[in-house]
Amino acid sequence: MKYFLPFALPDIGEEEIAEVVDSLRSGWVTTGPKTKRFEKEFVDFVGVQGEAISVNSATAGLHLALEALDVGAGDEVITTPYTFTATAEVIRYLGAHPVFVDIDPNTLNINVSKIEAAITERTKAIIPVHFAGLACEMDAIIAIARKHGLKVVEDAAHSLPTIVGGKLVGTLDSDATVFSFYATKTITTGEGGMVVTRDPSIAARCKVMRLHGISRDAFDRYVSTKPAWQYEVVAPGFKYNMTDIAASMGIHQLMKARRFQQKRQEMAERYHRELADMPVQLPPAALPGDMHAWHLYVIRLSDASPIGRDAFIEAMAQRGIGCSVHFIPLHLQPYWRDTYALQPEDFPHALKAYQAAVSLPLYTRMSEEDQSKVIAAIKEILAA
Repeated sequence: MKYFLPFALPDIGEEEIAEVVDSLRSGWVTTGPKTKRFEKEFVDFVGVQGEAISVNSATAGLHLALEALDVGAGDEVITTPYTFTATAEVIRYLGAHPVFVDIDPNTLNINVSKIEAAITERTKAIIPVHFAGLACEMDAIIAIARKHGLKVVEDAAHSLPTIVGGKLVGTLDSDATVFSFYATKTITTGEGGMVVTRDPSIAARCKVMRLHGISRDAFDRYVSTKPAWQYEVVAPGFKYNMTDIAASMGIHQLMKARRFQQKRQEMAERYHRELADMPVQLPPAALPGDMHAWHLYVIRLSDASPIGRDAFIEAMAQRGIGCSVHFIPLHLQPYWRDTYALQPEDFPHALKAYQAAVSLPLYTRMSEEDQSKVIAAIKEILAA
């Protein structure tokens, strides 16, 4: 059977395995000491003067952050259609409505110049999405938010570690930043996420709401040496806590995050060199002094390509290489299209990018030979 190179694989070492086994043997398999340790080490890694609240997914984190900011029924939240549905669905969880703004055709991030025109008296917040690991124009977005009294929650699912304006994402002047540790992300806990905030009131609300609206942390109650069974339910919360099994992985993944980024950076630079003469648009690099996390490496087939996007992906699969598409814009998806009467041409840059986009394999377990296989296949297909 011919070896198939998948689009992505997690990079799990013996350290993660040993830590998970230690948790299983300890008896703490849900939220406990490993989760506390991971949160503390994440704050230290990011370097933020605030708190990190671990959750079982970035989706949960976005939901908690918006809820803590009192986003509710009838409110509007501005975001991009060029994202995974989770970014917008959490807005609907709260009875609010997403207002989509088209993307910048170069970066594929939200087009800052179009944000103010989307603001109404019902607008409550902005969710910028750092697509592929390249930061949005955050200084401009935050300035717009301050001018109009809006909150900012960064969807940083792709962006650990990303630097913009000399600052690590997670330390900017937004209200909250949400990271993802899904299996394909730059670090993984299998499933998981983290909310980072400098606002004590947001942190406190997220902590209460991530575990059924209970006013006391269950871990603190269970490790108390005195009777501590009493608790109060102060809100109708959710079941969003991270487990110690997941945190055990995160502790060691976090230690490798900078090394992982360097490997991704080197692979991205090789793709840049090798594909420079191909009929494709290459993804933009970070500005000098900044850092791209390179969660994704997304090329766009040009009009000069001898083959269409779907056929290209099929041709790569025939050569034993998995590719993907990030993303099918939300305004093309039945729920969002039908609920808000959206048309494909409403967001022309998102539509055009989607029609040409291909995410190439880029992950730290790939060898040079693996990447050579990808590059050779691309050159063969596009030379046909």
